[in-house]
Parts: sequence; C-alpha cells; structure tokens
Amino acid sequence: MHHPTLCAVAVALLSALPGAQAGLYSKKSPVLQVDAKSYDRLIAKSNHTSIVEFYAPWCGHCKNLQPAYEKAAKNLAGIAKVAAVDCDDDANKQFCGQMGVQGFPTLKIVRPKKGGGKPMVQDYNGQRTASGIVEAVVQAMNNHVVKVEDKTLDKFLDDEKDAPKALLFTDKGTTSSLLKSIAIDFLDVITVGQVRNTQAKAVEKFGITKYPTLILLPGGDAPAVTYDGELKKEALVTFLSQAGAPNPDPAPAKPKAAKKEKKAEKKTEKKTEKKAHSSESSSTAESEPEVPTQEAPVIIEKALPIPTINSQEKLIKECLTEKSHTCVLAFVSNSESDSAKKALDSLAQLSFKYAQGKRNLFPFYEVPTNINGAAPLLKALDLTNEVEIIAINARRGWWRHFEGADFAHTTVESWIDAIRMGEGSKKKLPEGIVAISVEQPTPATPEPEADPTAADTPDATEAAASEEPTPLTPEENATRVPPESSATEATDPEPECQTGAAEQCGARPAAEHDEL
Repeated sequence: MHHPTLCAVAVALLSALPGAQAGLYSKKSPVLQVDAKSYDRLIAKSNHTSIVEFYAPWCGHCKNLQPAYEKAAKNLAGIAKVAAVDCDDDANKQFCGQMGVQGFPTLKIVRPKKGGGKPMVQDYNGQRTASGIVEAVVQAMNNHVVKVEDKTLDKFLDDEKDAPKALLFTDKGTTSSLLKSIAIDFLDVITVGQVRNTQAKAVEKFGITKYPTLILLPGGDAPAVTYDGELKKEALVTFLSQAGAPNPDPAPAKPKAAKKEKKAEKKTEKKTEKKAHSSESSSTAESEPEVPTQEAPVIIEKALPIPTINSQEKLIKECLTEKSHTCVLAFVSNSESDSAKKALDSLAQLSFKYAQGKRNLFPFYEVPTNINGAAPLLKALDLTNEVEIIAINARRGWWRHFEGADFAHTTVESWIDAIRMGEGSKKKLPEGIVAISVEQPTPATPEPEADPTAADTPDATEAAASEEPTPLTPEENATRVPPESSATEATDPEPECQTGAAEQCGARPAAEHDEL
C-alpha cells in the first residue's frame, strides 16, 4: 500500500519536472487520445466499438501496459477504436469519477447500442496483452451483416429495392471482423449481406465461381457490379462508396488547436469590421496546419476464420498423404451451433496469435462432417460428437484427440502447446487412414486451391513442398505452414524461438489477416 505522504511528495516532484504532466501517449501514437469534452463525440456517439483506458501518467502499471495497448491499437486500426483518457488531468478528474474509475489503469469496452441510445459500457478484466485486448474488442463488435440463404435471398433483394446492397459470397461460416467493420461504416447506407457457398440458388443467380467474391447491387434496375480488386479495407470502402458515402467518424481534436480557435473567435468579435477579415485570415492560417486529422486506417493483422477443407481430395492432399506433417482438424456437423462457433473461434484466435508472434505452426482446418471422407475417418477414430478436434500426423502415423471439457480459448491453447512441445501421449493411426497415392479428382466447380494432382508422384510431392502454391486463398495461405518448414521438423513439436530472433529461427513474417 502506498504511503499517502510519500505519494504526495512524489507527485509534487514529478509535477516540477518539465513535461511531467504530459500523457503517456504521444501525438504519433495509434492510441486515440480522448478527454472529458471529446469522449461523447468520439466514443459514445461512434458507430464503432471502442476500448478506453483510464490512466495516470505516473502509474507504473499504466506504463507497463502502454506497449501492448499501442500494439492492440495498431492491430485494430480501421476495425475498432482504442482510446485513452488521462485522469491525472484536472479537466478529466470529474469525468473519470463519473465513469466509475477507482484505480489505474481501468479499461472499459464501449459498444454502441443497436437502434441508438446510450452505448453499453463494460469493464475489461482480461489479460493485459495486445492479443487479449484485440480478442475481447473483436468479440464485442456489433454484427450488422445479414446472413442470406437461398430461402431468404428474394426477400433480401426485394426489401427496399431501390436502396444499395452488397453481398459477400464466401466459403466461411463465420463473419470476419473486417466485414463487420465495413457494415458499420455503411450502416443505414448500404445493407451488407453474407452468402455461404452452400447456397446453390444464390451462387447460380450471380454466377459465382470463386470465393470470396463481393457483389455490389447499386439499387433499382442498375446491374450488379462484381469487385475484382484487392481485398483490403481501404479498397473495399472505395468500391462501395460509388453507391453511397460511408458514415463519417470524427477525428480527435488537439487541445491546443481548440484553444487557438476560441481565442481567434474572441479576438474577431472585438475587432472592427475592417480588421475582422484580416484577423480571420490570420487565425485560419495559424490554426489550419494543426487541424486534427486521423490517419487513414491501416489494416493490420486480425483473426479471421480458419480455412475450410471442403472436399475429400483436399483433406487427403493437405493432411493424409505419406508426407503430410501435423494438421489440426476441427470436424463440425453444424458450424452455426454454439459449440462449433466456440471451437472455431478459439482456433482462429490461436492462429492469429501465433502469426503475430511469427512462430512456425502446423495449419488449422475446419472440416464439415458431410464431405466425402469425413465420416469414415471419424468412424475409424471412434469419434461421435457434434464437434471433434484432432491433431494428426500422417507421415509419422500418430494422432491426438482434444478431450477438454469445453472449447474455451485457454483450454484449446494448452492442448496445442502440449502438442507443439512434444508433451503427452499420441495414438497410433489405424490402418488405411494414410493415402499412399492421391487419385486425380474430377473438379465439379472451380475452386481457388492448389491442383489436387500435384502429389501424384514423389517428385511432384517434393516440388510441392519446396514452393508455395500460388492458387491458395489468402485465408489458407495465412495459416498454411511455410515451405521452408515442410522440409524440416518445424511442423512437429519443438521449442519456440526467442522474441526478436524470428530471422535467425527461419520464421516467415506474420501473414496478413486483413482479407475477407
């Protein structure tokens, strides 16, 4: 417990130092600096979810949190707001008290209420790490994306027929944080929907041949426009803006600029009409360079759903050949069930976490149980639950079953870490699971994946292991083990590299996760 007298002396000494009262975050920091006056405009009235740190510059725990908090701000740029309030500033002390701040740092997640009204504010008591903060904020985001199925397609298209709409066709069962943020940007301007590749009527109607594909319906009798650019936030917003401007979100105001503007106004009122024009021009010239602007969002890595294995050929090619390394497979009978969502989300967050740390890791895949080859494999392994997660290494002939009580992030992570470090027992794969050769499939529909015949011969298999297959989708490439590790034991359990030694350890740069 701090001694009151010593604390008072320390605060007095710190106050005497130059710049001691400056906040933790500089003007160049990705953290949005908010005060009592700007909170309502920047946070409470924003359509975006925010996390706000209430801190004091002299607080040691606040200083320790600063690097992780700034990293979280970079990762959430363009997706959500990461803000901070200096509660040691006299102008903010009453506000911090009204927000229920009793210690530093205090973090609160502010989520807009659907339909308007005061936002919902909840304390963040999770891990004080960048990944923990990002995970919590992403999960708190409102989802305005409409799930469109064959049976609801006509209704979706006919409702407000003259209003613009956008449809994302995807092979994922979950909605990415990027698409959620786009729906928020265009809330009440463009209705954003998502269609899964299993909806044959919708796929046929719009002639979809690859995933993901974004379609813009400008409204009325205007023809649909297919987006063929880069799947990045800025480019997508530009494309959709031809049908309607995105909602403006105010940038933070610099206190100095605000004070200068007020002084200029008072000065103008006292001057004569002849001098008013000169004063106004001077004031404008003086304050214009300091007009607050927020840099254009830079989309950094964020967790996206793990890739889906949607055919028997792909399942064999990726994980069940004689030379396949470790794969983690999540078998789900219904990806929309609560248990499936929890399991898939935990794996997605882990994939994101390991990519952030630039660690080599085996790939994670979602496997619908209704594809050919899934049922026989589950039967051979005697697995019967609605959701089953296994790790399998066909080259070495072993597998492991996740037997946790639930699919919580920490539980799944502990299981993955045990495999990665070579801990725990492994089970022997039953006979007939590993494919000695891969038959050439007859593709029914075009699909953005590597040629399944590439592993027909040993030579071809070696070639596939030595170069990255270009047809892979961004989602698959983000979690796929890099080619350098395929020729070594990197995909099998091994100690992690030390922080900052990524190049020495042969780790590739973290994959980008800003695609749909």
